Amino acid sequence: MSRNILITGANGALGLALAEYFLTKEADCRVFLGVRERRERAEELAARFPGRADLITLEITSPEAWKTTLAEIETKAGALGVLINNAGFHEDALLANMSQDQWSRVLDANLNAVFHGCQAVLPVMMRQRQGRIVNIASLSAISSPAGQTNYAAAKAGVIGLTQSLAKESARMGITVNAVCPGYIEGGLPADWTPEHLKALKMQLPMRRFAKPAEVAAAVFFLASPEASYITGTALKIDGGML
Repeated sequence: MSRNILITGANGALGLALAEYFLTKEADCRVFLGVRERRERAEELAARFPGRADLITLEITSPEAWKTTLAEIETKAGALGVLINNAGFHEDALLANMSQDQWSRVLDANLNAVFHGCQAVLPVMMRQRQGRIVNIASLSAISSPAGQTNYAAAKAGVIGLTQSLAKESARMGITVNAVCPGYIEGGLPADWTPEHLKALKMQLPMRRFAKPAEVAAAVFFLASPEASYITGTALKIDGGML
């Protein structure tokens, strides 16, 4: 059965890897690449999979934008089957120096947006009595570093939301899971020096960062029919860091 899949933040390293993994492994799926700006890499991916990958403009912090996006998907391809809440960012600062705007922006993009997305897709999935939601949290939600009080709080909230919603929706055939990646190649701050990156790798038992495709493989499984009895989990993907 063909499935329609929406991936938010589909212009970043992980978002692009998620889209490519689904398009490669699930031959009859259609993937909608949710982006707001910096569309070039997503456009390149869509061009490689004509008719199967579509860019769709989505402001994840707007409930109205979510409704518009889902209506557009349904018009083009039918009901949505899989939502992957991947978009987000961090804006680090020590709490003593953190502005209200820094706190609010990070909570809005990383937690409130997941709420809006889940709430928007639930009526569609409830009508079908099936669906998959995978929320991209972070290892910071479990092992919170200094300087990330806003990001860690937001991602911990994503795990709590995931677990609670999983209990609410399980009887309707909808699974809700989270993954908690650690460091991912291509997703690290550009200003981190080679020395800093080397020191971080030395803290990891595997002595390397995750490849985006390795995280995508775990998400793909959680979104698969074979994972129908897995819901409410928060899967660490951290190379043995914890």
